[in-house]
Amino acid sequence: MEQLRVNEGIEAINKDRPRQSFVYGCVSYLFVFPIFRFLFRGQTIGSSNLPKTGGVVVVSNHGSHLDPPILGHALGRPVAFMAKSELFRVPILASIISACGAYPVKRGAGDREALRTASNRLNEGWATGVFLDGTRQENGRVNDPKAGAALLAGRTGCPILPVAIVNSHRAFPKGSILPRFVSIHLRVGELIQPPKTRKREDLTSTTKEIQISINSMLDKGKIKNI
Repeated sequence: MEQLRVNEGIEAINKDRPRQSFVYGCVSYLFVFPIFRFLFRGQTIGSSNLPKTGGVVVVSNHGSHLDPPILGHALGRPVAFMAKSELFRVPILASIISACGAYPVKRGAGDREALRTASNRLNEGWATGVFLDGTRQENGRVNDPKAGAALLAGRTGCPILPVAIVNSHRAFPKGSILPRFVSIHLRVGELIQPPKTRKREDLTSTTKEIQISINSMLDKGKIKNI
């Protein structure tokens, strides 16, 4: 009987933990790991704040194209991101990004479709990534936050994990062809609970809380890199 309960507990955990595929492991540890750890001297601070299982909305600032693979590796569990549906038409690339948790969104698709797809990922137990500004910011900070992350959390009841990516905007600025190998590190904040309702004022309040958390961690990261 005791062994049965243990087995049931393991099955419950596995149900809430999407499997890390062989392809994900290869991409993460054979490709992203050496680039992040050695070329960019990367490190992650506060990774224990990330739940090991279950859906969680991972929200960060966005400074460069380096951010999605770094988040997917440095947090210790796959992070699903939206990707253009066109990328899934390239056979080898489609297999790789699918194994790493990416999901297709059609160009020009409405916000509702993207929101529904992201919600499904969270309900499947994925850590699902959202860049709070939506697009890359030249200064690497959260400047014009959108309410999408708060709305996702409100729809699914999943907690929000604020993450500050320090220096990626300096390592690979917008318009650059080649990166600069400056130090990049991640600061992971404490979980933020989903908004109480999906009313505009609650979404705005939660979004502001996320923005303050991320920018505060970025300010702390600057001290380290002086």
